[in-house]
Amino acid sequence: MRRALGLLVAATAAAGAIVILRRRSSAAAVRADLYFADGSMLSLDEAAPEIDGLMRAARAAMGAH
Repeated sequence: MRRALGLLVAATAAAGAIVILRRRSSAAAVRADLYFADGSMLSLDEAAPEIDGLMRAARAAMGAH
């Protein structure tokens, strides 16, 4: 019984750590997905040269600086 409780606590702690690490890594990522009328989609990440201007325009439109 004690061993099962220990395993349950360890599994819960591991799952919590995974959730925290995923949230932290996804919050820092800069990415934009552009959807077009013809059904195509363009995904830009932080390495794309166009992302800086696009993110400035998006932040200005949202009122965030």
